[in-house]
Amino acid sequence: MSELLRLVLLIVLAGVGATGFIAACAWFMAEERRLKRAFDRVLGAPPDAMLIAHGRGRAAAFSFAAGRIATAWNGGAWCLVYGLDELLGAELALDGEIAARVMRGEPRRALDRVGGMVGEARLRLLFDDPQHPDFELVLWPSEGRSAAAPSRAAEAISEANRWLARIEAVLRRTGVAVVRPQPAGLAAQPRQKPARPHPLETQDLFEDESEETEDELPI
Repeated sequence: MSELLRLVLLIVLAGVGATGFIAACAWFMAEERRLKRAFDRVLGAPPDAMLIAHGRGRAAAFSFAAGRIATAWNGGAWCLVYGLDELLGAELALDGEIAARVMRGEPRRALDRVGGMVGEARLRLLFDDPQHPDFELVLWPSEGRSAAAPSRAAEAISEANRWLARIEAVLRRTGVAVVRPQPAGLAAQPRQKPARPHPLETQDLFEDESEETEDELPI
């Protein structure tokens, strides 16, 4: 009887251990955490904001400390990194029509509707890159089952609208001073303008040269 009880306890403990291991693996491999780890790696700093197309393995993230924005596919297995100055703008499309838009050098087209029946919501990021000029996130319908996934179209649209505001702020910050991240191993060399002489200094210079010329002329 004691051996049977011992066997039952071992089976129960093994089941509890296996359940805990599976739960830990599921927690570690959750879509949001995988994307967060990928962004930490490629940005070189924790992202200040992250937008996920839940259930699709796609996301985008900012890091103002690094001066970069990154896009990710396949749960973070593939990433592209851009400088913030390479971000041209973004468009929010609802059921195939542009509902809101923010672009560098243009006035913002504000979102005029949030509620109502929306079958699909997509946010498209635009970059100054001929090879990868855009990146699209399908925010609704959401295929994710996590608590962070939007349960209604209005939630996804509101989050996209907040990202349009963030992008507008980034465009304002990078509109004057353009700072591109330097390749690893290369020190940034600041570009210096040649000093332009003051008009008075230029006049004195010519006067000095003329005096020397007059002194050298034969009498």
